[in-house]
Amino acid sequence: MGRSRRTIPEELLLLALDPATGTTAQPQSLDLGLAGAQLVELALAGRIAPDGDRIAVVMPRPTGDPTLDSALELLRRRGSPVRAVHWIGGPRLGLRQIYLSHLERCGMVHAVAGQMCGVLPTTRYQATDTAISRDIRARLDSAIRTGVPPDPRTAALAALAHAVGLGKHLYPGNEGRSSRSRLRDLIRHDPMGGLVAHAVMDVQNGVAAQPRRSPAATGQGGGGRPPARTARAAATDPGGVPMQPRRGAGAMARAVAH
Repeated sequence: MGRSRRTIPEELLLLALDPATGTTAQPQSLDLGLAGAQLVELALAGRIAPDGDRIAVVMPRPTGDPTLDSALELLRRRGSPVRAVHWIGGPRLGLRQIYLSHLERCGMVHAVAGQMCGVLPTTRYQATDTAISRDIRARLDSAIRTGVPPDPRTAALAALAHAVGLGKHLYPGNEGRSSRSRLRDLIRHDPMGGLVAHAVMDVQNGVAAQPRRSPAATGQGGGGRPPARTARAAATDPGGVPMQPRRGAGAMARAVAH
């Protein structure tokens, strides 16, 4: 995989990076989003594919991107398809920092050392080329404004931005409410992005996706009504926009700590 194209994890992190403070918005959920973004990027590269609510490796050949190849190898070692919600909810040791260092090596950001309260060392990250961030944001704005179905990469990026709660960072306040709603709606334009984004939201809400059942197994015909949710009430995203319901969700067997 060449470096002529930015990956979705890189773009998601650049979207979350605040140019004024050098910090990232939604840091806790962002690690989940980056794990999900890796899955989408690997799917676009033809290395993995969705299998119901699971992820299956279909081509183990490395992409040439070290961070993606590390995730691909871990998936390959599983030996069988893994549920997206379990993969994303697994241990994520410093994934955000790994990508920040990756962006620094690629020359997209530079680290600025500082101190908190004059004692604790801190590191902020400033974009080296703000045109890159503006281009990413312009793609989202265009998809929201025009209503034209976006390309799969932009649709997946929008789905993940919504899932990790970047809507209120990108489109703040009451004036941004309609944009946040349309950002959420873009989730339907990419099946893989939608699967992963819903898995990210399920982990945050303490919900584990159950295996999908066929209409025959549930007694539901092609024109029947969808099964009712049994595990959680409707939730809202951090920006105040109702999340889309998930089918067949049940309570997690354990809490996921980050």
